Amino acid sequence: MPSLFTRIVNGEIPSHKILEDDEFFAFLDIKPIRKGHTLVIPKKEIDYIFDIDDDLLGRLMVFAKKTAAIIRKAIPCKRIGVMVAGLEVPHAHIHLIPIESINDLNFALARQASDEELAETAELIRSAMR
Repeated sequence: MPSLFTRIVNGEIPSHKILEDDEFFAFLDIKPIRKGHTLVIPKKEIDYIFDIDDDLLGRLMVFAKKTAAIIRKAIPCKRIGVMVAGLEVPHAHIHLIPIESINDLNFALARQASDEELAETAELIRSAMR
């Protein structure tokens, strides 16, 4: 059975896409820790990030870096924090989170965002690419 993230990539489940190429997909987390919280995934379904072959993992990090630069341009913050937990969905993913301090990297701060909030945030971030 395809993972939730594979179903998002395939368009079976809606998402607020930020960036996409042939190998990777970046979209807003529906339970963001902070505004702009984005998930970056390989389109190839691989459960554990360290099971990704070295070349693909390197390209994933470059894609995440590009995505982080776009988020940082759109969402005021000191840094884009990076987290990999890998327990929520059995599909490797990187969390990119606009932060002001290390305390912002706390899943206890996550809250369900409305579709309207996510749509506005996605448009704000995508507009930073123009």
